[in-house]
Amino acid sequence: MLQQPSSELVIAPGHAVEWRVHTATGSAGPEPYRHLPSYNQEYHFGASTPSDGAAEDQVRDGLRPRTDSFAGTFEIRGRLDRPALEAALLHCVRRHEVLRCVFSASPGGLTVEVSAPQDVKLEPVDRGPMASAAEARAYVERFLGTTDTRRGPWFVMGAMIRAESTTVHFACDHLVTDGMSMTIVLNDIATAYTALSSGREPDLPAAGGFLDHSREERRRAAVIGPDDGRLDHWRGFIARNGGPFPRFPLDLGIEPGAGCPAVNTTDTLLDRSDAAALEARCRAVGAGVSTGALAAVGVSLRKEGGPDVHRALVPVGTRGRHHHAHSTGWFINLLPVEFPVAEGPDFAQTVAAARDASTRMVRGGRVPFVVVLRLLTPELSARPWPHAVNFFSYMDSREVPGAAQHADWQARAYTSIPSTNGMYLWLHRSHEGIHLNSVHVDTPQARRTKAALVGTLTRTMEDMARHGTV
Repeated sequence: MLQQPSSELVIAPGHAVEWRVHTATGSAGPEPYRHLPSYNQEYHFGASTPSDGAAEDQVRDGLRPRTDSFAGTFEIRGRLDRPALEAALLHCVRRHEVLRCVFSASPGGLTVEVSAPQDVKLEPVDRGPMASAAEARAYVERFLGTTDTRRGPWFVMGAMIRAESTTVHFACDHLVTDGMSMTIVLNDIATAYTALSSGREPDLPAAGGFLDHSREERRRAAVIGPDDGRLDHWRGFIARNGGPFPRFPLDLGIEPGAGCPAVNTTDTLLDRSDAAALEARCRAVGAGVSTGALAAVGVSLRKEGGPDVHRALVPVGTRGRHHHAHSTGWFINLLPVEFPVAEGPDFAQTVAAARDASTRMVRGGRVPFVVVLRLLTPELSARPWPHAVNFFSYMDSREVPGAAQHADWQARAYTSIPSTNGMYLWLHRSHEGIHLNSVHVDTPQARRTKAALVGTLTRTMEDMARHGTV
């Protein structure tokens, strides 16, 4: 499944319908239904230190957009069974606790209220016919961008209905989801629709609640102090890096801390056969493709003028393989990675360095990122990221729930990030190859930097796959 910017959405015209989520929070009394958010949600919302006005400062500064979102689409072939689709959408909202949450700022910080599944209703809104592909695309892109971090809605759903096909589309604000979760939402809706339209009840694996995960994360972090040995990896990284945020090492033509509109693009780096060849070469030296991709990015940044030690923040999943494997939420921790990329080492040495660094990163990064900031760099814990940060992400969409049906469903994932203050690199592998979804500031220099980096990264990964060289 390809991850693209929402501006690249392609959709045929049809009759547009939206469904709005209505919740009844606090229906059994306010206290049993009021919860603390996760650390990521609290930080993203901007309520880490509400007493000093930090939340409002962050909104005014514009460095953390209020409308970051993930979206997905898939196709239903044949005439739509609309009651079955409505039931499938409702089933998804009731199944995933975080989609039934309402977030609000208070003097004590961000709070969450969650509705019981039976208290959630959907309200259909008929938007009428869309006469052309351009009109349909503009409408859906606009609709998918209506999530709002601070005020909601946090989950929006709709469909473009035609006589012999329907495009289902939906979006989640980043406050309630990560990229992996969106693939779960897509699979759940599509699978539930297939069952319900055939007269069967959906049969999906159990999905643990995200709030339970957040409570457990807070419980573990409550006993950690600034001198705790579990922070040693972070302490060393901060000392060598000069802070917790590794700088993006190439020129983006923008002053540190300044934000501006973002450019969001997707480029294919390797086709299917080269991706398989890269995997084989990485396996031969005891690593995976994610490690090979990390090494390739480090080498490419050095070739473009970056340092000979690659430092980056890497999102690592925290959902595990059991209770929350099929849950929706923000199951991510940010961890620091660093390894040498000096000229000279061969493929095996470079990938081994990235592999060993990744192992150290995971073993030494069990404390939530927000807690690390509060304990080790409290002056940065309530602020947006102070400069362009070197950020690397990798996901294999062939391994997510429902991946075997992605081609049949014509499944697509989309990202929407209206503004930023740096450049972010999301590498992802689909059945067709390995791709780069990048978001960067909209400056002439950043466009040149990104184009050069994509060219160097493509050549580097091709050399790794075809020749085993870097």
